[in-house]
Amino acid sequence: MSTKTRLKCAVLSGAAMFALSAIVAFPAQADDQPPTELVKVEMPADLEIVEAAPATAATPAPDSAAASRAPSRPCLGVTSTYGSTGCFQPYGDLIWSQDTASDGLSSVTVVYTDYGRPAYGCVNSNKAGSWGYCNKDYKEKGNVRLKVLRYDSKTKDWYQPIAQSNLIPVDGQ
Repeated sequence: MSTKTRLKCAVLSGAAMFALSAIVAFPAQADDQPPTELVKVEMPADLEIVEAAPATAATPAPDSAAASRAPSRPCLGVTSTYGSTGCFQPYGDLIWSQDTASDGLSSVTVVYTDYGRPAYGCVNSNKAGSWGYCNKDYKEKGNVRLKVLRYDSKTKDWYQPIAQSNLIPVDGQ
């Protein structure tokens, strides 16, 4: 093989590796565009649904009386997808759900534990842009996992896209 041929092969190989590394290092990002079509997903039939309380001045967690503001204390496991954001606040064991889309659906943050407590969904059916919270008590030595998605309270249907957090320690440590 001639030197020119080897050089061409080396250049092409390098370009291919560069292109592959760019794809791996910078995967496609989800955009905030609404899905072109709502796709239903199945959730357990016995999933408890809790209506989120709106964030207000009386709520100990938010940073002000503005109901659309996020919690001021550390909120762990922030998980987002189109139309929904959720997180867990270890001090007070609050589950937060924010509706980020004006599409007639509610945001929901579903909470799972690693110690067998039944899962439940904290549904925020307040206006788009608002935060709502659910107050539950968890074992301090346990972990929770969050799943956020969309929910239609009229039809009781669940919709993707879905995003899920890693395990989050209940004690915040």
